[in-house]
Amino acid sequence: MHLVLLVEEQSMEALLQTLLPRLLPDGCSHDVHAFRCKTDLKRKVAARLRAYARWLPDDWRILVLVDRDRDDCRALKEELEKAARGAGLRTASGDERWQVANRIVIEELEAWYFGDWQAVRRAFPRVSPTVPDRRGYRDPDAIAGTWEAFERILQRHGYFRGGLRKTEAARVIAAHMDPARNRSKSFAVFHRTLMGAVPAAAL
Repeated sequence: MHLVLLVEEQSMEALLQTLLPRLLPDGCSHDVHAFRCKTDLKRKVAARLRAYARWLPDDWRILVLVDRDRDDCRALKEELEKAARGAGLRTASGDERWQVANRIVIEELEAWYFGDWQAVRRAFPRVSPTVPDRRGYRDPDAIAGTWEAFERILQRHGYFRGGLRKTEAARVIAAHMDPARNRSKSFAVFHRTLMGAVPAAAL
């Protein structure tokens, strides 16, 4: 089977290209396609899905990942669902044999790092181990300004003084991530969808 992941930017692409080979079983291939930004993805995803719909094999699944940022989560999800339905594709919201799953990263990718702080500490050993226990950081998906908060913490401990290099950080953290310990609910939903796609596509 084959998975196609459509993402809004290069740091998510870097994370998935590092993480997926560790998660997917032998015989399951994947491609990750990064758009220039969230606006670019939203503008182009309907046409991309229509193109896939013309020839999509039965054992392919498409996952669309976008950051919530400050958008209304339900409205954003419905916008993506509408694009998939408009292309004539079955979505994970209404069909067990789905072809497209739309998943929202809350608030943005860095929340997944806060969810697996052990992976962050293995990538950047000088950061404090107590960050997830502090008020404001206990729920990864509720952290406001997630990437800015993550950058501040790393800079405080001597990393990325000139600004967070998101793609580099994504790659090195992903090498240590363990889905079983990630406390981000949006990561758990993504991971559950990903793992569910493997047997679903083989039916």
